Amino acid sequence: MSDKQKPGPRSNPGAGLNILIVDDEANIRKTLAMALEVEGHRVVSVSNGRDGLQQASLHAFDLLFLDLRLGTEKGTDFIADFIAGSPWIKIVIITAYASVETAVEAMRLGAVDYLPKPFTPEQVRGIAARALETKRAEAGVAALGAAADKDDAGTDLDSKSNGMQRALTLARQVAPTDAGVLIRGESGTGKSVLARLIHTWSARAARPFGVVSCPSLSAELLESELFGHARGAFTGALRDHPGRIAANDGGTLFLDEIGDLPVQVQPKLLRFLQEHEYERVGESATRKADIRILAASNLDLDALAKTGRFREDLLYRLNVVQIELPPLRERAEDIPLLAHRFLAFYAGKNQRQFHGFTEEAMQTMKAHAWQGNIRELRNVIERASIIARGPRIGLAELGLKPGNGEGPVHVGADVSLDKLEEAHIRHILAAAKSLDEAARILGIDAATLWRRRKKYGI
Repeated sequence: MSDKQKPGPRSNPGAGLNILIVDDEANIRKTLAMALEVEGHRVVSVSNGRDGLQQASLHAFDLLFLDLRLGTEKGTDFIADFIAGSPWIKIVIITAYASVETAVEAMRLGAVDYLPKPFTPEQVRGIAARALETKRAEAGVAALGAAADKDDAGTDLDSKSNGMQRALTLARQVAPTDAGVLIRGESGTGKSVLARLIHTWSARAARPFGVVSCPSLSAELLESELFGHARGAFTGALRDHPGRIAANDGGTLFLDEIGDLPVQVQPKLLRFLQEHEYERVGESATRKADIRILAASNLDLDALAKTGRFREDLLYRLNVVQIELPPLRERAEDIPLLAHRFLAFYAGKNQRQFHGFTEEAMQTMKAHAWQGNIRELRNVIERASIIARGPRIGLAELGLKPGNGEGPVHVGADVSLDKLEEAHIRHILAAAKSLDEAARILGIDAATLWRRRKKYGI
């Protein structure tokens, strides 16, 4: 039986840990819970291993105090099952029979520490404090890794543009709440950067921030990535997978390009947004998680809803607050700031020194249409920083043509097929993560793409 049910949504998810106590002595459970709750931790306690596993299957716990002797059972017999269902959990063995052999065996099975009986409240709080410090350090490493990997390196959303300033002001206003936010804007305008800033400005900043790219996975894999799956749920499911929702419990999950979310996955996401409940693929047990969902799209979701490709009720849930990011061509006053910031970033990365841009290069950048927005600008500056031989970046290094400020070319415009093809290839190259991906999207091989780039001077 559980002595205490898990509290509801937390006002400050970063303040403490979710802790599970498994001990067959009621007094021990009560003593541990009192010592931990006074420090702001949230505690659930049960009397046996099976109930402990059931609680762990329903909630995401950071720390587990597990008694070595549970009646006729051994606590160490449950360690593997706890870790299989919750790979992130830190396990501390409670024992009245402390010995080197006990500690070694527990550590070998996956425990991180052990607590000998009799213990003091200070010892308990010390273990929890170390676990909290470790969790925050792991979250920091994950955030640094994500920052290093994301394609927005070297920039932020500082802007002189009124439109961008309005977007940032609204983002700061909504960040402290748990309201759903839908970020709209063309590809490359900085939607993922803004989502990360909203998380950073929120009370969940110390908790995990996860990203799921909706177009990158099939419906089956995307459902598993979000909600997790049980071992054997499908071919290749060799072990339990907790899913991004469980892994980011207490934090924020950003769903990038939500307009590409498969129709069959949309009802499950809607249910989670409404009830904070879900099931893993291949399981019937209902789980709960306290998580904030942010979403972004470069598609017209209202139009998709009218055609049945996107659920209207899901759109309402996601779009409590809408933030629109203007394209770069509408904020030309920001181009010098961004260009110099990118140049400084790549100069440091490549151990180069630059003295800025020539006047011709800067004027051409300010007049350019930037169909790929900030991402295209970043790609152009990165290339220029690599091939430049002198201290200043000129027009030749940028690879842009003077007078290319006529605005975006679109289907039906009064332009030649070559001009239309060039514009389309530039747009795809600006948004794609690699030349191979661009060739795949365009439906041509790498050699053909190389010839097209040579033809148009891209």
